[in-house]
Parts: sequence; structure tokens; C-alpha cells
Amino acid sequence: MNRRNFLKTSALGLAFASTPLASFSAPGEPTRAKRGDGRLHLTFEPYELRLKHSFNLARSQRTTTPGVQVRIDYDGLRGYGEASMPPYLGENVESVCSYLSRLDLSQFTDPFRIKDIHEYMDSVAPDDRAAKASVDIALHDLTGKIMGQPWYKIWGLNPDKAPNTSYTISYDADPAEMKAKIDETAPFKIVKVKMGVGHDKETVEALRRHSDVPICVDANQGWTDKHAALDMCHWLSERGCQFVEQPMPKEMIEETAWLRERSPLPLIADEFLQRLPDVARAAAAYDGINIKLMKSTGLHEAHQMAVLARALGMKVMLGCMTETSCAVTAAAQLSPMVDWADLDGNLLIANDIFDGIKVVDGKVTIPADRPGIGVEPIA
Repeated sequence: MNRRNFLKTSALGLAFASTPLASFSAPGEPTRAKRGDGRLHLTFEPYELRLKHSFNLARSQRTTTPGVQVRIDYDGLRGYGEASMPPYLGENVESVCSYLSRLDLSQFTDPFRIKDIHEYMDSVAPDDRAAKASVDIALHDLTGKIMGQPWYKIWGLNPDKAPNTSYTISYDADPAEMKAKIDETAPFKIVKVKMGVGHDKETVEALRRHSDVPICVDANQGWTDKHAALDMCHWLSERGCQFVEQPMPKEMIEETAWLRERSPLPLIADEFLQRLPDVARAAAAYDGINIKLMKSTGLHEAHQMAVLARALGMKVMLGCMTETSCAVTAAAQLSPMVDWADLDGNLLIANDIFDGIKVVDGKVTIPADRPGIGVEPIA
């Protein structure tokens, strides 16, 4: 397979990568690498994700998302990972590649020491969450392949309990483009509406002219007046909304707690929530949390966050960024643990390079017979 037809490699990635990049395997080929020295070998390169439609959020608009694809080779096996960096995370291709170039995973001879590797990654730099997530995902893929099992089985989860996934749409001033976005929601049993852009009711009303499917909304911190936010929650409740994600800026904790006490809909923390220590803080102002691998530094901590949230009596949502099927399928391994899933990031891009999670009749469907995170590269 011609690698140049498969991945876009930029000069930036080649400059930062500390070892020569091995090509991805073509469909049907074993996911094996040549190195067999009993050590972990990390390679990476940038890969820009192209969105099918413009993504209009409360504080930004974009048609692409920067990403970095990661591989970890160990004794003839390869694990795949990825970092996706929407602007609000504060990471970019340069920062991720810079961080990854500082890691020396060859010091590790046991890929199952995931906790130790996380501690090492935190010692290199305290933040860089998406960069760390890319390594964590690749480690879980690799160790699952060594065990010959998908991670939902290793965690003892029942894939039949995976929830329906929402499909995300945002407002568009072009009626034809808005109609195209709504038409794409047809196979799904719940639709996520991006709000906080000044056309919140118009988007819901446009959807309701075509469908009565349940909705959830994500304000992306776009509501700044608690009384107006409460009015909107009541209005949405009357139109089949199930919950509101991050209604107010993450700094407005008291206002969010005030809203939570009065809202007919559950409030879910997103931007407020990053890693494990934030879960207990979120319980003071939110009904639930939205876990995303790019914020939690990967599956290792995401699993801990879900367990803690349950212990605190909170609802759990599993989300994603705009990502390839690599990171989305990794997240899907946790989906039987959660109340709601928003695992559509791979469906929003036009240049996926992996085959993995499927949505069947609106439901998250984890690849049943694939070990690790459950993905295979495609040409």
C-alpha cells in the first residue's frame, strides 16, 4: 500500500517524530510491526480531519479539526491511538508532537504497566491531555491484542447494554445546508443540538418540522444569564429534550447550581470537567458528567471517572471530539457503563482512516471479535 495515499504527513510531524514512521497496515494484513526487542516504540504524525459540514458552536466555527495519529509497536504487535484537538482544548499539532517527541517509551518493557506509564507522562508535563490520550489509547489497543480480547470484555461489560448514540447538528443560516444536516439525523433515535449561537430555538423548530425524535442540547457555555437559561430549559422540556449539556460558562459554578435546583432537565458537565479530580467538584452543580478521552487522558482515567460518578449518584455520558473511528471506537468500549452516548465524531468527518464502531438502528455497536480497541486501518 502506498502510504502517501493513506496518511497526510507534514514536515512538522517528521521534524518532531523521534523514530522513523512505519506505515499503517492495509485491510486484511496483520497489525504487526517489525520491531521485536521487547520494548515499546512510539511513532506519530499529523492528520487533519475534514468535517462534512461546518461546525458552528457558541464560541467558534470550523470545517477541520487538527489531529495526530499514533502507533506503539511491541514485539511484532501494533497499537493505534490518536489525538484530536478542537480549539478549546488549548492543544494543537505542534504542542502534541512536541510533547510526544519528549516521551521515551522504550524504557518500558511491559505494556501492561499503564498506570506507571501515565505517571511517567504526567511527570513529563502536567497538561497535554489529548497527547496523553493518544498514547493511552494505543496502549489499550496493544494490550488488548496481546490478551486477544476487546476491552469491554476485559472490563466485564455487556455490549448489549450500550446506549443509543446521539447525532450532532448545529445551526446553519443556509436553509439548504440546515436541511441537509437534519436529513442526516434520520437513522438516529436521539439528536444532539448545538446551541448558544443566537439561533437556539430556530434550530429546534427546524428539526421539529421534520422529526419528533428526542433531543439533547449542548450550549457549550453559551448561556450567561441564569434566568434566561431556566426559561430555555422549560421551553426545551416541552419539546422532547432529555438533558442540557454545559449550559453556562464553567466558571459560573454558583449560577449553574442555582439553575440545577430549578431546571426540569438534568444538567451535564462538559467543559467544566477534565480529569478525575473534577468529578467530585462537578457533583456540587451538575446532575451528571460527560467523559471524553481527549480530556481525561484516555481510557485508563475515563473508566475511573465513570466508576466514581456512579458512586456519587451522578448520570454518566460518554462523548467524543471530531475524531476518526480509532478514538471513537476506543471510547465505545466503555459505552455499556453509561446512560447516554454521543459517539458520532467519526460520522462527522469525510476522511476516516479506520473501520470500527458501527451505529445499527441508532445503537452503539462495538466490534465483537476484534481485540484491543476494535479498529482496523482502511485504505
